Amino acid sequence: MGLKRENFRMVGKLGVIVLGMFAFGYALVPIYKAICEMTGINILALGDRQIPGATPKLSANTQVDTSRSITVEFDANARGPWMFKPAQRSLQVHPGELMTVMYEFQNVQNRTMSAQAIPSYAPVQAGAHFNKLECFCFSQYTLAPGEKKQWPVVFVIDPKLSKDVTTITLSYTFFEVGGKTPTAPAAGPVAAVDLARPARESGV
Repeated sequence: MGLKRENFRMVGKLGVIVLGMFAFGYALVPIYKAICEMTGINILALGDRQIPGATPKLSANTQVDTSRSITVEFDANARGPWMFKPAQRSLQVHPGELMTVMYEFQNVQNRTMSAQAIPSYAPVQAGAHFNKLECFCFSQYTLAPGEKKQWPVVFVIDPKLSKDVTTITLSYTFFEVGGKTPTAPAAGPVAAVDLARPARESGV
């Protein structure tokens, strides 16, 4: 009798464990959805990044807020005798929408130059909701005399951005720096494109 009781207890414990594992697996989907709602973005979609010169992967972002559009203006300032500008001056963007814009740079000096870009935002509070997934501002680069490059900025605006903000200005200032720096990345496509659809340009 004692052995039978132990067997029944063991079977009962195993049954509880199996039910617990089943319940956890069933809860994974709502847990993932809850995380997406808290962050305001689709975590899986953010794992896809565009590599310059490669065919972009299409990602469906279920958190795109198509009920409103934000004008994103692009500005460039160069502290020195070189050319630095965005390929497009502005885009219409839905919050939560993954977008790409290109910046063009050329070293017009007769010497090799190392430099790095520093971003700023207007209004200032928009910076906390402007998420860059890929940006040339993450590193310093070295360009030979006359060398020209195009660099991407892949970004998404947090849907939690205040609805009072209808325009964001992303501005980069390019500073020359000293020391040996990494080689600049390969040139990317000229036109700014959305990873999921053609960009909507609002002006040049």
